[in-house]
Amino acid sequence: MSTLLAFLVTLAVLIVVHEYGHYRVARACGVKVLRFSVGFGRVLWRRQAHPDATEFTLCAIPLGGYVRMLDEREGPVLPALREQAFNNRPLRQRVAIVAAGPLANLLLAALLFGAANWTGMSVPKAVLGAPVAGSLAERAGMQAGDWVQATSKNGQDWLDTGSLLDLHEQVAAALAQGERLHLSVSDAKGHGRRELLLDTESLKGAEMDAGLSAKLGLGGPFSEPVLGRISAGGAAEQAGLKEGDRVLAVNELAVQDAASLRQLIRASGSTGEVQAQLWRVQRGAETLSIEVRPKLVSEADKEIGRIEALVGAAPEMVMQRYGFVDGLWRGFERTWDVSWMTLKVFGRMLIGEASLKNLSGPLTIAEYAGQSARLGLAHYLGFLALVSVSLGVLNLLPLPMLDGGHLMYYLFEGLSGRPVSEWWQTQLQRAGALILMLMMALALSNDVARLTGLH
Repeated sequence: MSTLLAFLVTLAVLIVVHEYGHYRVARACGVKVLRFSVGFGRVLWRRQAHPDATEFTLCAIPLGGYVRMLDEREGPVLPALREQAFNNRPLRQRVAIVAAGPLANLLLAALLFGAANWTGMSVPKAVLGAPVAGSLAERAGMQAGDWVQATSKNGQDWLDTGSLLDLHEQVAAALAQGERLHLSVSDAKGHGRRELLLDTESLKGAEMDAGLSAKLGLGGPFSEPVLGRISAGGAAEQAGLKEGDRVLAVNELAVQDAASLRQLIRASGSTGEVQAQLWRVQRGAETLSIEVRPKLVSEADKEIGRIEALVGAAPEMVMQRYGFVDGLWRGFERTWDVSWMTLKVFGRMLIGEASLKNLSGPLTIAEYAGQSARLGLAHYLGFLALVSVSLGVLNLLPLPMLDGGHLMYYLFEGLSGRPVSEWWQTQLQRAGALILMLMMALALSNDVARLTGLH
């Protein structure tokens, strides 16, 4: 229920802001607005102050909206109202009205990013667990407990990494742009600073999914290999393990962090028959050797081991919060960076350098809306901002049926001195509608594949 509510709020906010951009600028340019609609199809609610005022409606299908303006191309217009018709306004005003919707979304994104910065969020520090074996991170020399303090595209201009969230965003930008990323790392205490090179350029064109994460191999937030709550009667209790025990080694293999320990426990059931393990454990000032026999369980058609205890201490967290001016400035910077990255991904998909599986649709948006809402206000605001950027950039693409398509018509009109002919507009609209339907079908197909585990 919370996921559905978060999704509907997301749609409502983004649609209303986009259409309000068109509406507000149209009114400022003297264009008569006949209807402001949120959604399509059957009208569920309507309001009109008087017969000559704009009609505001809420419709049954909430996947979009529109602003209907007085226009001689759509029907007869009384002579007294011709000056208020959209098609009779100067070219610069028509451009401003059409561009106002996407620009409103981009402005909203900057404000939402700013609000998330002002609210602040508690996020893991950029101290990483053990890298995935054979991954780019391991080949770069990453180790469990490394603290990534800054990143750079050229090894000279460095960008501070305040948290693991910042690091993920900087890595995602490098992947989207097909560039390598330099990392300035130290141990968790800040000692022994060194520079590593993450060859993200080699993953150019790869689909951004779990497989890509494994190839990249950056560990999650570093967590000490310490045992938490022990389940009564479980394998950990039967072995004599206690809460607070720190695991040093399993079968003579040194344990670097909680993720490594969990992996070793799970691997004990890989043969289909549970394998006893010899653990070396630090308990206070003592070092103990304890035989542990994990419980064999089935998970996703595989046999794995479990010890029925909480494995891993809470990662170190940092509070990211900024003042009004700094937070707002970072919001505008983030909007620009995400917009440019989104455009690059679209371009790379167009020329075949990036997978079309990166397209997401309403099911994925709904899923992430629910997840971000459960994480807290700042996370949800950040999610709203990301979707708002995507909507703004998408609508500026030069595709008929989108705002960018109409701006393309006006560019032709400005250069040639004459509007695009009705015949050409009709043909381009048909082609644009076909492209949009194909994009929507592909995005929905990708959503279903992700949710069913087929990707």
